[in-house]
Amino acid sequence: MTAELSITTNFTFLTGASHPEEFAERAALEGLDAIAVADENAVAGIVRAHVQLKTIARQVRERTEAEARDGPIGPPAPEGCAAPGLAIRNVPRLIPAARLVLAEGVEITALAATRAGWARLCRLLTTGRRRTGKGACDLRIDDLFDGGAEGLEMILHAPPEPPARPALPAPRTAVPTEGAGAGGDATAPEAAWRGHARRLAQAFGRQMHLALAPRYDGADTARFDRLAQIAAELGLPTLATARPLMHHARRRRLADVMTAIRLGVTVDRLGRAALVNAEQRLRAPWEMRRLLGRHAAALDRAARLAARCRFDIASLRYEYPSEIAEGERPRDRLARLAREGLEWRYPGGAPDNVVRLLEHELELIAKLNYEPYFLTVRDIVAFARERGILCQGRGSAANSVVCYCMGVTSVSPEIGTMVFERFVSEARDEPPDIDVDFEHERREEVIQHIYERYGRHRAGLCATVIHYRGKRAIREVGAAMGLSQDTIGALSSQLWGFFSTNGLEEQRMREIGLDPTDRRLRLTMDLIHEIVGFPRHLSQHVGGFVITEGRLDELVPVENAAMEDRTVICWDKDDIDALGILKVDVLSLGMLTCIRKAFDLLKMHHRQEHTLATLPPEDPRVYDMLCRADSIGVFQVESRAQMNFLPRMRPRNFYDLVIEVAIIRPGPIQGDMVHPYLRRRNGEEDVSFPSDALGQVLGKTLGVPLFQEQAMQIAIIGAGFTPDEADRLRRALATFKKLGNVSEFRTRFLRGMARNGYDADFAERCFSQIEGFGSYGFPESHAASFALLVYASAWIKCHHPGIFACALLNAQPMGFYAPAQIVRDAREHGVEIRPVAIDASYWDNVMEPDGRGGLAVRLGFRQIKGVREEDAAWLSAARGNGYRSVRDVWRRAGLAAGVLARLAEADVFAPLGLSRREALWEARALAAEKPLPLFSGDMEGEGIVEPAAHLPEMTEGEEIVEDFVAMRLTLRRHPVALLRHILTPEPGQEADARRAIAAASGRG
Repeated sequence: MTAELSITTNFTFLTGASHPEEFAERAALEGLDAIAVADENAVAGIVRAHVQLKTIARQVRERTEAEARDGPIGPPAPEGCAAPGLAIRNVPRLIPAARLVLAEGVEITALAATRAGWARLCRLLTTGRRRTGKGACDLRIDDLFDGGAEGLEMILHAPPEPPARPALPAPRTAVPTEGAGAGGDATAPEAAWRGHARRLAQAFGRQMHLALAPRYDGADTARFDRLAQIAAELGLPTLATARPLMHHARRRRLADVMTAIRLGVTVDRLGRAALVNAEQRLRAPWEMRRLLGRHAAALDRAARLAARCRFDIASLRYEYPSEIAEGERPRDRLARLAREGLEWRYPGGAPDNVVRLLEHELELIAKLNYEPYFLTVRDIVAFARERGILCQGRGSAANSVVCYCMGVTSVSPEIGTMVFERFVSEARDEPPDIDVDFEHERREEVIQHIYERYGRHRAGLCATVIHYRGKRAIREVGAAMGLSQDTIGALSSQLWGFFSTNGLEEQRMREIGLDPTDRRLRLTMDLIHEIVGFPRHLSQHVGGFVITEGRLDELVPVENAAMEDRTVICWDKDDIDALGILKVDVLSLGMLTCIRKAFDLLKMHHRQEHTLATLPPEDPRVYDMLCRADSIGVFQVESRAQMNFLPRMRPRNFYDLVIEVAIIRPGPIQGDMVHPYLRRRNGEEDVSFPSDALGQVLGKTLGVPLFQEQAMQIAIIGAGFTPDEADRLRRALATFKKLGNVSEFRTRFLRGMARNGYDADFAERCFSQIEGFGSYGFPESHAASFALLVYASAWIKCHHPGIFACALLNAQPMGFYAPAQIVRDAREHGVEIRPVAIDASYWDNVMEPDGRGGLAVRLGFRQIKGVREEDAAWLSAARGNGYRSVRDVWRRAGLAAGVLARLAEADVFAPLGLSRREALWEARALAAEKPLPLFSGDMEGEGIVEPAAHLPEMTEGEEIVEDFVAMRLTLRRHPVALLRHILTPEPGQEADARRAIAAASGRG
């Protein structure tokens, strides 16, 4: 048995030069029995290696079964030939570990031998990372002593070596310094290291070992002898490790480039920081024995230590919070809340089919023990509703009767045709999927509530791994290779040409004036392609919370996020999914902010109280508006593509909106499903199904697959995929852009469809659609939830366009359209928009009587660039019966002169009879930040009267330009209107127009 116990992957960011998956695969082929992924103060890459080893085990199992059934694979070996050299049936065991780099300069690889050891390791890393900022770790040797090392096996790495220097003969009278070993005088760092090593050896005894790691500099034999003597002095056994940074020697160049990026220098200036050679790679057992020589027994001791480490990362037992409230069991509480909600949702009595469906769902949830998960989501939503925060659940399990009754979603279960088992399945044993969207301005309240309720030791956000993509790779690798910024900018401008597969890279380089035969440039491009997909750093997930019953920091390390009051774990959503850990997605949506503000305005001005669930359904006027593509600002259907599609789709009911949301997506477009659906919907093409089995899946979409669930069902029913294969296909598609590992499924899919008698063209289009879903899939459950927001926003726009515009402006930034376009659209709908006024505006845009029995929109100070909400609050509070001048605002509201200048630039003093330039003149005259005490009151005519300044009036064009500069919108004419007489002259004025254009061109 052989083991490598200290692997550094590329999750030691900008240091390790290979993926965890590559190490796992290489270790299997080299015949290693166990490996320990030990990144610096991190366990972020462990799950990746675990998943890869599971894949290797499955492949070995499938090959073994195939050979047992059909005989050996491949041609027989000729007589006298040895067996293949690669261990194609070997599956190494993964030992979870981390390399602890302590503040005192000591490095220790800590191996989790037991579950208790894993918990201790996670607590240690949490301690180090929570006491410092994002991405750093401040771990100290006393942290090891304080909590003990139960369940850990530790490998102490060699002391720091002094820099190389010429060997000089020692004086005969020299006396060895205290702490010196066989190698001569100990340097100060080595002496300090020995002191720490003695403490560690005394404290942890048999759990501590000393590493023998080659440095490949020609001095390894002497180094091993010296380390063996130090180990004997400390009473520690030695263990062998190659401490690999890469799985293969070919990664040496990339390793040096990443070092240069990390240090902020070019590779030409790396000096001793560069790797001496390409030897620091994963080693086969026979290579390690040759390198160790007479110390080869250290390799056997490493194998015995690996055998003692029996903890498997897959055995982590995740416990979701029990959610027991006042002694009531989760099962009883969920059933009670659901049945109470049924009476709330259906005051006149629920339909029989809904009651039956509710009982069926409760039974299935109870069988799978998912009651605590549904209760957690319900409690989070209940908190939001108590605070008046609008929210909406979506996802597979969200569109269920249980969630509808508990208020998690407002989508009635009668609307869809989805089957609950498709999402919460006993056979697949997959966790339920519920995402909850909250108002984007108030989601932080919900996040902090989760932290307060469960504690930071039980709740944390998932991480998101930020990988190298095209532009970042070009920018950072180019700089490390010494390319000029001009060259890097030119390369970035041709991003798509370089990363496409059409072989136009050299042509693109010549087009931008670069020589594709230049050696450094070609090497740079090779390294750019190689680094794409490497992890760069960790960020926080948009809202995926992991919540545990026990301590989260004993399941996975917790660290500080860059954002204040946020803590995150080091695993991303794919990692926790692989380990079966549930997460609750707490997401934000700008349209929910807009809708809630619109509901508040409706209640204030029209005394109408609405919720998402109580809006008048299936309003023909709303659908008429959408059929005209009158959808600026409407959720999800405001893009040019959607506005072009709406008149062709002609939605007339809610399910049409569900399809509208899902159809303009990469999946259906890439799979060429849009036009066939339209032809069938318009009666231009017969509705047919490839088979009766697929007809049950595709019936509601007229035989054309549009939803992600349908694509997966086609793989199972049409291509004969097992549920496990379909799940692996889904995961492969989710990482397709990063890893590109989908080709094996393509062949399997096309063959399966052909075997079952489906047309090859249909199979190709289906798989193209599945690939599109991999980039951006849209399931029916999410589309239904979004369709409700489409209808709600369209209903408000249709019946109350002024209120919709006001709420939309108050929810900015969001959506496709700038405030100027929103204002213009509202005016085209007959809404009066009034300018920002010093005596009438507030921070938010508001509705005010228009004097004709209706309402007008008064623009607020939030539309002015550079004005803060705090400034607007002071201005409104000090207004009283109104202001008389710019100086009056300065004196009473205490605003800085710079803020007053920005207000003047936005022409807010016009109601006081001041033009923009006059107000700006007065604002510029206020030199002090605040009025002096002696002059803060009225002077009753005793002040010096300054002569009036006669400023030239601004032209209409100048006013329009200044409006856009100050507020990004204007209530005056459109800028093009000033040029209309030139662009489209009246009959007989063409010559004047041509002269005007010529004059303008001459000035340009």
